[in-house]
Amino acid sequence: MNPIFQFDHYLLKRQVLALTGKFRIYDPNDNLILFSEQKMFRLREDIRVYSDDQKTQEVLMIKARQIMDFSAAYDVVESATGQKVGALRRKGFKSILRDEWELMDASDQVVGLLFEDSMGLALLRRLLMGSLLPQNYDLTIGTDRCADIKQRFNLFAYHLDIDFSMDISRKLDHRLGIGVAILLAAVEGKQTS
Repeated sequence: MNPIFQFDHYLLKRQVLALTGKFRIYDPNDNLILFSEQKMFRLREDIRVYSDDQKTQEVLMIKARQIMDFSAAYDVVESATGQKVGALRRKGFKSILRDEWELMDASDQVVGLLFEDSMGLALLRRLLMGSLLPQNYDLTIGTDRCADIKQRFNLFAYHLDIDFSMDISRKLDHRLGIGVAILLAAVEGKQTS
């Protein structure tokens, strides 16, 4: 596996002024290690992840299975091998009040959940406070918490802290975890624009 997926902590920054979603991911030493850009005018989401912002080497693809779907599913694929790492599926109606996603393995078996921290805070975000109350997500595999994805409070920029350090037994493939964070940032960008 590519060594850029071995860290326990990452920072995702969404570019503020861009026609499409552009995301930069940094390692714990603040080195740019991944760059992602959504393709314009796509009916079906297709996000590519590169090893640098010059797009010299593609490392991951995040592709929607269908054009428009309230319970959308997205495959995360390693670009070099074409191997499916796993998939994410939004839990349609449940995500109206509180974001919730299913994590699936390469065979589409549900192995975990990604969910917004609490129903009360989720409702406050949607009904009153918007981006003034940063989002926080927990990712579990089985009953084990494997990641924490927290939005930093910032009125002008969208930043996510990605923390895999609680996953001591390495149940979560970090490629799938990074795909989750990029997809959250892309979906949040559509909801706030």
